[in-house]
Amino acid sequence: MNEGMHEDHAALAARIDRTNELLERMLAEVAKTPSTHAIFVDAGYLYAAVGRLVAGTEDRRAIDLDAEGLIAALIDRACTAFADSRLLRVYWYDGARRRIHTAEQQSIAELPDVKVRLGNLNANNQQKGVDSLIRSDLESLARHRAISDAALLGGDEDLVSAVEAAQGYGARVHLWGIEAPEGRNQAEPLLWEVDSQRTLDLDFFKPYVSRRTAATYAPAGTARPTRDDVRFVGAQIAAKWLAERGRDTVVELLPGHPYLPGSVDQDLLVEAEGVLQYSLRGQADLRRALRDGFWDHLQAQY
Repeated sequence: MNEGMHEDHAALAARIDRTNELLERMLAEVAKTPSTHAIFVDAGYLYAAVGRLVAGTEDRRAIDLDAEGLIAALIDRACTAFADSRLLRVYWYDGARRRIHTAEQQSIAELPDVKVRLGNLNANNQQKGVDSLIRSDLESLARHRAISDAALLGGDEDLVSAVEAAQGYGARVHLWGIEAPEGRNQAEPLLWEVDSQRTLDLDFFKPYVSRRTAATYAPAGTARPTRDDVRFVGAQIAAKWLAERGRDTVVELLPGHPYLPGSVDQDLLVEAEGVLQYSLRGQADLRRALRDGFWDHLQAQY
């Protein structure tokens, strides 16, 4: 009897040892897994807040937004904020009638590392269902340990439940806001719930937002350049920068492809406009051609 009990205890101890060994291996694998972050953008909040800050209006139809350049700048900022983490993707939440993409939303959806999620747009141009989409994605990603950190660009009090859901599964939620000319443009209950807050100021957004005017599209007396023309100018500038700034400085940009840091992207835009004698503000197709030409030449050298 005692011998049988001894064998049972030995078998139990062996199973415990195997279980502990498996747990140690699992913890070691988890420790080696890099942290992951994602960026969640409430486009309704973005257009209204940045329009008032930069152009003095919340009317979305009155502003031009270089979404590609801005998204690249947000990714760059997140890489700095979450230095030991990798980007999962950018989630862009917007409204559209019958959830059918507009041309602008489609161009954003085609960007690498970007997922466009659409709620509905009612007769008063108000977004419906966007907050629930944000909550669903935040909660699902946190529950499946797909992200450890979430940067949330928004301000609506209805997002509180999304924050709480993600935090309940161990994710940290960092609220990013847009500088308000006066007062606040984010709900206080939302500010109270998040793990950290930061405000993006006028200088951050200025390169990517302008008030819409007819001149933006057709400057008087100046023909609109073709995409090939702009692409060639992008390649010219890349060659010039290699000569002037040194190969080591420019080659540092390669790991960020297809994105350029915000300051570099702005330098490229200003220089290209000087060469073309034409404004590229608010013209996403031409700005994309400019970046494509820049990258084509740079990658051809390495």
